[in-house]
Amino acid sequence: MNEQETILLDSFCTSLDLEIVFAGRGKVTLTSYSVTRPGLQLAGFFKYFDSSRILVLGNSEYEFMRDLPPDIRRERIETLLSYHEIPCIILSRDLPVLQELIEAARKTGCPILRTEKITTAIMNDLFFYLNEKLAPSMTMHGVLMDVSGVGILLTGHSGVGKSETAMELIKRGHRLVADDSVIIKRVSEQLVGTSPETIRYFMELRGIGIINIKNMYGSGSILNEKNIELVMELENWEEGKAYDRLGEGTLYETILGIKVMKHIIPVKPGRNLSIIIEVAARNFRLKSMGYDAAQELISRTIGR
Repeated sequence: MNEQETILLDSFCTSLDLEIVFAGRGKVTLTSYSVTRPGLQLAGFFKYFDSSRILVLGNSEYEFMRDLPPDIRRERIETLLSYHEIPCIILSRDLPVLQELIEAARKTGCPILRTEKITTAIMNDLFFYLNEKLAPSMTMHGVLMDVSGVGILLTGHSGVGKSETAMELIKRGHRLVADDSVIIKRVSEQLVGTSPETIRYFMELRGIGIINIKNMYGSGSILNEKNIELVMELENWEEGKAYDRLGEGTLYETILGIKVMKHIIPVKPGRNLSIIIEVAARNFRLKSMGYDAAQELISRTIGR
């Protein structure tokens, strides 16, 4: 699980459509999935205050602060902002920013942000944003493709032909998500794969070098992220090894605690891997809808 994620303030605000009122430290450090409306703290109760959470101020908190005597209002705000771990404070409904809040923020560097959204809407946006950013994650060696709408993770030893197979799939109209290194996050019990920012859209082809898929084939050939639904491990063909021919024995690979269906695809000259992967994607969709060709064939055979 990601214990911490530090994001530049500009990027954070762009993602959530927030206005920067006071930039402060210029970054937001996230460590908690939760968001807090600090009504109790503004009333003077700090005993169980979790300062690692983003704070959202709505109409209730704003009007409560305005009704406080000036000296008490200043003291409460200064006490609140004295917790240096607060990632940022967001005001909803385009509320005016109290001068005491800005003055206290200047002492600690806490960013003050604002949005025109209602309080419930911005808290909902923050919930999904935090769940994605702080989701458990790992990096795997492989290629992630969107094939006929199915997220397929191609794995296998280096040199087995993953990138070349992905290249053929791209030529056939499918989309590349990540080549060589795939960042996988567990978000809401689903595996979401993406590419590291530094190598996004790039692919290495032995004998050719580095190419940019987006520049070469257009924006329709790439996708920023995709749910991983199927793992296909490419391995060099071994004579004498028994490979699954009917599809009865379903294999799974566990990634971040989630089981994903897996196929082992033997590679040898003459096998068209791109077509095999396309068929696997379509067959996966049929199985997801309840149809299994192998079971139908077995039933027909036994029934004769």
